[in-house]
Amino acid sequence: MLTTHDAWQVRATICELLSISFRYPNIELAEAVTSKQWRDAALEITDVLNLNWQYENIIENDAEVFLHTLRVEATRMFIGLPVIVSPYEGIWRAKDDGVQGLLFVNPHSMDVERFCKACGLGQPEGTNEPLDHIASELELLEYLALLCTAEDTQDANEKSSENSQADFPGGCACAAYKQFMEEHALTWIPRFADKVCEQTRIPFYRNAASLLKCALGALY
Repeated sequence: MLTTHDAWQVRATICELLSISFRYPNIELAEAVTSKQWRDAALEITDVLNLNWQYENIIENDAEVFLHTLRVEATRMFIGLPVIVSPYEGIWRAKDDGVQGLLFVNPHSMDVERFCKACGLGQPEGTNEPLDHIASELELLEYLALLCTAEDTQDANEKSSENSQADFPGGCACAAYKQFMEEHALTWIPRFADKVCEQTRIPFYRNAASLLKCALGALY
């Protein structure tokens, strides 16, 4: 049985793997997939958590060729017009509210930005990506989970505050993690994962999306 420390470490590892998977593809991701490192990491995680997840085999072993495949599919699904599967929470939540979703200026996106700032995080220098992107939300959860790996949450928060002056929602990293899962991640990520599985044309994104859906219970 996992200790509390180990459980937080596994959550951080899942979030890291999935956040990389849903960023715009780079050569590091392509190499990890074609070398089977991505598969092995995913299978190790699901084995530790006893999750019923099925990996769909990926035949391509040339990273440069596979990178092109990934970028074509990522552009088709997440970037092209019209966007087939929006990677932004605010767009999904706006539809739930019956209004048009606009990046940056919708209330849900702004709430995510405020949440990140309260945790001592902001947009990486030189970028202009809304912080409610699926990968950014997973990176936030990874960051909070890593803080919670410390046996004493207060000590973890104090160490983080030395550098970031964070004022965590709920008063500590673990409370902030739970709050973000409840108020943000769980409200839209399951539907995002389902739609990616339905719409993608390549096995990798089915693998990533099904792992995301399968792991949500463990993440919470």
